[in-house]
Formats: sequence, structure tokens, C-alpha cells
Amino acid sequence: QVQLVESGGGLVQAGGSLRLSCAASGLTFSSYHMAWFRQAPGKEREFVSAIQRNGDSTYYAVAVKGRFTISRDNAKNTVNLQMNSLKPEDTAVYYCAAAQFWTGSYQHTRQYGYWGQGTQVTVSS
Repeated sequence: QVQLVESGGGLVQAGGSLRLSCAASGLTFSSYHMAWFRQAPGKEREFVSAIQRNGDSTYYAVAVKGRFTISRDNAKNTVNLQMNSLKPEDTAVYYCAAAQFWTGSYQHTRQYGYWGQGTQVTVSS
């Protein structure tokens, strides 16, 4: 079965960096667009970043553009999110997601058929 396993979360001070990774199995990774979403307590899950199958195009939420970088390694079936200049408002559970097709906006959770279990990122002020 398909599994997406996130890692790399933790506690960091404001201004610091973290690198999240998502290891995929059970699917033809290079055939899937990948994305990161996050969900803070009491809030809806929100789009963070996405990358196309071949890695040629990347997309970012306004709140993270210029601070976060998404990348993928199709040979290793992994997608990464490098997070720099972290802010307390980045605190959330971060989820990896996979979509074989984008039939609409890549920012919508309903585009993604597979999800990881999430990894906690906490940024202290």
C-alpha cells in the first residue's frame, strides 16, 4: 500500500532552520505531484508548497515564499522542504501529500489522494 512518511520536525527558535523529508513507497513516485501542507491547532489545513512530477515547477504559499524551498529526488522517492528564517506562526503539523493529477488548484487538499501522518514543527519566539 501507499505510504508517505514524514521526518525532520522538531523544536527550533525563531530565525532557525529545519529540513523536512517525506519518504514515499507503494507508488510510482515520479508519476505523482507532491506537496506539503500544514495545520495549526484550531485552524484548517493549508497549502505550503508543491512540486511537479519532474521537479521542473515549484509553487509556494505567499506566507513562506522566499523562506522555504521544496525539492524532490525521484531516484530516492523523497520530497524535502527546507525551511529557513522560521517564525512562530510556522508552528504546525506538516503533512506530505501526493497527487497523480491536478484537476484544479494544487492548493486544494482534495487534489491529493495520499497523505502522510504528519510531523510537528514548533517555532519558539
